[in-house]
Amino acid sequence: MTLATPAGTGATVNVARAGAIVELGLSAGPLNLVTKPLLRALNDALAALGADDTVRCVILHGGAARAFCAGSDIREFAHLRGNASEEKILFEDMVLRRLASLPMPTIAAIDGPALGGGLELALACDLRVARADARLGLTEARLGGLAGSGSLRLTRLVGPARAKELLFLGDPIDAHTALAWGLVNRVADVASGALAAARALAATIATRGPLSNRLAKKLVDAAQDAPLDAGLSMSTVAQQAIFDSADLHEGVAAFFAKRDAAFEGR
Repeated sequence: MTLATPAGTGATVNVARAGAIVELGLSAGPLNLVTKPLLRALNDALAALGADDTVRCVILHGGAARAFCAGSDIREFAHLRGNASEEKILFEDMVLRRLASLPMPTIAAIDGPALGGGLELALACDLRVARADARLGLTEARLGGLAGSGSLRLTRLVGPARAKELLFLGDPIDAHTALAWGLVNRVADVASGALAAARALAATIATRGPLSNRLAKKLVDAAQDAPLDAGLSMSTVAQQAIFDSADLHEGVAAFFAKRDAAFEGR
């Protein structure tokens, strides 16, 4: 399925499903520049996914483009002076929040440059897999710009000192440096690519308990956003939900029977 944007914009998001895994392929030219039409298409796809309890993992990738996403289309900037919040910032932030708050695990498959707003998209995913030759960076300082939400999400991953280095310099780093810093989870061979590696990772995630994974995501996010006592209270409720679930008892039965578990997410 392709979620198209208004005629003439050329920006789409291709939605493909294989079992419990959904892939979102950006399609906005060779660099997948972040424009409002692309954000609208992505927002529509995310809205549908958020309500689908049968999806166990989502992969966001750059489709056929040579970049995962090379950032904002700076040709749009000229008319944004004085009304950037209304015309760009608030809507873009809403889409990134919607991506980050999807209830199921998400993976960014980075098979090319992820720069500026493109890296911000990847940062809103739970996991990131980068091809060995990919370059990643928040490059806005080179234009005198600012990565807003990206500054915050980046800091939570790599710490303040490294985040400031990336932000102040605006220089991209290579995939292996990103791995060492904790910016990406895995580096894929150039020959096989990040999308193949992300698919393998998603296939494994999809075999695990979907209710468990959704609750684990909620608790990890709470560990960063909520006071410890509030997070521990959430943990107690989540653990009770797991012990009350059919999935846990199916998993235990499968363990003793030495067979694969057939989880249903309930």
